[in-house]
Amino acid sequence: MKRQLFVLAIVACLPLCTSANADEKETTTPPAWEKENPLKPLPKPPLGIDSTFESLPKPPTPETVRLGRWLYYDTRLSADGTVSCATCHVPEHAFSERTPVSTGIHGQKGARKAPSFLNQAWTIYPHFFWDGRAGSLEEQALGPVANPIEMGNTVEKMIDSLNEIKPYAAYFKEAFGTPEINKERVAKAIADYERTRMSGNSAFDKWQENRFEDGYKESEQDAIIKKGFELFNGKAECNQCHLGQNFTDSLFHNLGIGWNEAEKKLADIGRYEVSKKEEDKGAFKTPSLRDVTKHPPYMHDGSIKTLKEVVEHYNKGGNANPHLSTKIKKLNLTDEEVDLLVKFMEALDGEGYMDTAPKAFPK
Repeated sequence: MKRQLFVLAIVACLPLCTSANADEKETTTPPAWEKENPLKPLPKPPLGIDSTFESLPKPPTPETVRLGRWLYYDTRLSADGTVSCATCHVPEHAFSERTPVSTGIHGQKGARKAPSFLNQAWTIYPHFFWDGRAGSLEEQALGPVANPIEMGNTVEKMIDSLNEIKPYAAYFKEAFGTPEINKERVAKAIADYERTRMSGNSAFDKWQENRFEDGYKESEQDAIIKKGFELFNGKAECNQCHLGQNFTDSLFHNLGIGWNEAEKKLADIGRYEVSKKEEDKGAFKTPSLRDVTKHPPYMHDGSIKTLKEVVEHYNKGGNANPHLSTKIKKLNLTDEEVDLLVKFMEALDGEGYMDTAPKAFPK
């Protein structure tokens, strides 16, 4: 009799156990935003990028990168919920944009074009933005938030908004050890996501890798790259500023862009605003040439439409003005050489950086 009662008790308990298990399974199902943005191992730097994340003082982690990816694409960081980092730094345009200048909240136009940040985990000098006013990717990440033309918010209100989105706290804890949300953590997370946006394995990188291998046979494209590289480093002297694995010296140069000869005035004083050095008037940071075909028009103000026109600008010696860089002079390139330099830059289009915005965010 006791045995029968025991069996009945077990049977009676089964529906409750099944229900409890179902509830447990339901609570452990990842929310939609986690499915859209799962934890992933850090990507490996592509061919042509000889640096490692381990070499950085504070390397990114999968947790900070995942959090940063949400924050990078989340329009709720802006004052009116319409603008994110990706509004101007667009993935398909190599994290730049195909407009002369950026557009922020309420359709306001800025004075400069959003520069690409590909491969900016490693720079020769810690200069960010066109004028170098930020000394790190973290500092650059917060700059647009409080810019009245860009995201039009304040850092304090942005933090308040994130605190109101309750699930975000768990991901800050996952990334940093505690659920506290502050500006330093927001900046670190966004910067770490940006550090994983790398471009390499371009036709140029493959040529560089293979040309000394046994049995190497030069293709037609390889021959163009070889001639273009020789011209780039020789007669055209492009490598005076466009050097290293990112094709930039991270320094500032006046090319005469924005100079008004009639008024004897620069439209934008550039680096001078930061340094207050006379020689920095009208000087802007050398942009990387990797994936440069993805985001015309060119220069800090988007005033030059095509790469060919960019080369022709250098070929004529820039626009004369009192602060023109001493590195800028007439090059006397032929039409064929101008075209060859454009083809060489096209060979710098790489891969590894592409991404799309998550379709769901913590809410």
